[in-house]
Amino acid sequence: AYTAKLLGFSKVSQNSMDSVSDRDFIIEFLSAASVTMMHLSRLAEEIILWMNPSFNFIEIADEYTSGSSIMPQKKNPDFAELVRGKTGRVYGSLITLLTLMKGLPLTYNRDLQEDKPPLFDAVDTLQASLEVMAGMAATMKVRVISNEEMKTGFMLATELANYLVKKGMPFKEAHSVVKNIVNYCRENEAPLENMKIEALKKFSGLFSADAGKILSVSAGSLANLKVSEGGSSIKSVRKQITELVKII
Repeated sequence: AYTAKLLGFSKVSQNSMDSVSDRDFIIEFLSAASVTMMHLSRLAEEIILWMNPSFNFIEIADEYTSGSSIMPQKKNPDFAELVRGKTGRVYGSLITLLTLMKGLPLTYNRDLQEDKPPLFDAVDTLQASLEVMAGMAATMKVRVISNEEMKTGFMLATELANYLVKKGMPFKEAHSVVKNIVNYCRENEAPLENMKIEALKKFSGLFSADAGKILSVSAGSLANLKVSEGGSSIKSVRKQITELVKII
């Protein structure tokens, strides 16, 4: 009890065999570290995609990128790629310890000296990855996307289906109607937002003049139509951020 007090432990272990042979606390840490790295890897993948010239949504600070050995114009998201790659390293630490423990009898066995390298390596890898991703996010510049750039595809199709539902049509039927409209637009290489009310009425008599309001919604305002709890509207996202800040 005196030793536990000096070392700042909350209590004395109740079982001596458990004291020398249990490594669950390391396994649980490595499990949590693996889940964290998985999420960091997914974020890294988004960053890599977003800064690709084909998307060009964001710009990463120079200290988190590197140039190409042959192409001077390139900015490679090397740090994000490294975090994505090191995720497997932390997974490996978890598997290493699980494999180490699976065949050991009670109590202490010399095999257990192998518990430290994967633990220490995972701690270092996780800490470095968190620091890098936090710094990358803090210095990231998000580019404003114009409405013209966002007018690709059929982003308004779902809203058009929702319009029909509000007019009393079952969603399954509305889905089919709008699918036919989209197919028509593709066959005629015509943007959905340029459809006239008269043309829409050929697919369903429920369309009226107010459908024009749906087709005239800008891409930037489209997300704000998602007003359900946890949705993607600006108001909803700000609420989610506020709640997350409270948790943190």
